[in-house]
Amino acid sequence: MKRILSYNVNGIRAAIKKDFLTWLEAEDPDVICLQETKAKAGQMSESEFESLGYHFYSFSAVKPGYSSVAILSKEPALHVEKGIGNEKYDREGRVIRADFSDFSVISAYFPSGTTGGPRQVYKMDFLADFTAYLNELRESLPKLVISGDYNICRLWIDIHNPEKQQNTSGFLPEEREWFQQFVDFGYIDSFREIVSDPDHYSWWSYRAGSRERNKGWRIDYNMVTEPLKDKINSAGILPKVVHSDHCPVWLELDV
Repeated sequence: MKRILSYNVNGIRAAIKKDFLTWLEAEDPDVICLQETKAKAGQMSESEFESLGYHFYSFSAVKPGYSSVAILSKEPALHVEKGIGNEKYDREGRVIRADFSDFSVISAYFPSGTTGGPRQVYKMDFLADFTAYLNELRESLPKLVISGDYNICRLWIDIHNPEKQQNTSGFLPEEREWFQQFVDFGYIDSFREIVSDPDHYSWWSYRAGSRERNKGWRIDYNMVTEPLKDKINSAGILPKVVHSDHCPVWLELDV
């Protein structure tokens, strides 16, 4: 059994100051995918993670303190790929992949689009180009786990007050249309294979006590390709883990 977590830490150095390392040692996943580390290699207390038994792989944005992703794994990766071969996205440090003997894991930080205008266009471009990258990749690596902050609520039940959010980036009709197409391509939402009820979220605004009132969004996912669908043992969300405005989402695969 492999336990895989995905967590947008909203700054790994800030999370470490909030006892992230102690939590990780107790949680003890086989793999954890991080987004928004907001740090360069050498700035992330890598040796402390290594002392917990993790191999630390990271890919950082050119711009300091921005975006950036990482994969930590107990098992050494057979190969690590940084980026998707497109400088438009790779300069922002949005995607890293680690290949293992049984499957490959991707940690992805999708653009938010919340500032609108050009960044929403950039987000939609990323959705199309990342999908094309994955569709080609799975021809050679069919067993993929695509973990990360997708910055999109997939379903009506994945966001509080959906009626009022339809003009908000992250729940726009065209974003949800992309997500449905993504699922139709054979990418499986592991959480929704296990849990069908509403009010399960992975991100909350810092404003107006949103987290305490559970007025959130489910925008963090562990998606898997079809060959791993029957390997999903369990999946869930850890809303009480509070190093960030996000919380971790987890998946157990029977591999």
